[in-house]
Amino acid sequence: MPPVELISSLQNPRVKQLVKLRDRRPRDEAGVFLVEGYRQIRRALDKGIPFTELYICPEWYPGEQGNEAALIADAQAAGAKVFQLARDAFAKVAYRERPDGLLAVAPQWRKTLADLDTLLAAKTTAAPGRAPFLLVVEAIEKPGNLGTILRSADAAGTDALIVCDPVTDLFNPNVVRASTGVLFSVPVIIASSEEVREWLRARGIRAVATTPSATALHTETDLRGPLAIVMGSEQYGLSDYWLREADARVRIPMAGQADSLNVAMATIITLFEAVRQRG
Repeated sequence: MPPVELISSLQNPRVKQLVKLRDRRPRDEAGVFLVEGYRQIRRALDKGIPFTELYICPEWYPGEQGNEAALIADAQAAGAKVFQLARDAFAKVAYRERPDGLLAVAPQWRKTLADLDTLLAAKTTAAPGRAPFLLVVEAIEKPGNLGTILRSADAAGTDALIVCDPVTDLFNPNVVRASTGVLFSVPVIIASSEEVREWLRARGIRAVATTPSATALHTETDLRGPLAIVMGSEQYGLSDYWLREADARVRIPMAGQADSLNVAMATIITLFEAVRQRG
């Protein structure tokens, strides 16, 4: 690895800027976000994410891993500038309780419904007759839940995650962490509920809303064909708009006293019922 600049002062401008990037406004103003951890950075590199900077601290490396040198070389080859932080400086910029000595800065991106059209057209060309399989979430509030939902969307093989009327920032460090790097492989589109509903209807994709007030169970509803499963926020569930405009409404049966599940858990259950039905 070529020689890199060593930063030890907590007052260094780069250290101060990394701390600022934990907050949304400085992230959006700079058009970048933080990616911390070997697995997340590795997955980002594998998907061609162009890191601008990589900060390392060998004193924080876990002893059993041993793959850091290759990751650093790959990041440099992809154009990232590498800086080494002293132990205290890295502890100051890290947002994990137990950092592993790797923190990168990546550019933000935005994907639109037009990008999703292009993606689905390519998939249809590659596999004629395939039906779109989408996950739509509305106003998810907790970054950890959004990150876990991304992992669920990836595991279920959905074509994309559509985030309607977002409350939490897609590039929040806790979204990145909870997604374990899946953020870099699952297409994420952000749009208003009205735009998404119109887009789905125009393409003949059924919107199936999940709500505890539905009479039909998710296992009794046909989830094959062009499909968008729609999940609501943690506190309020789906808005009246989606409950009114959805093509079908389903619920997960609850045998105990609780009347609802964590949104990330409910998403997993509903997605994999669709996976089961779709074969």
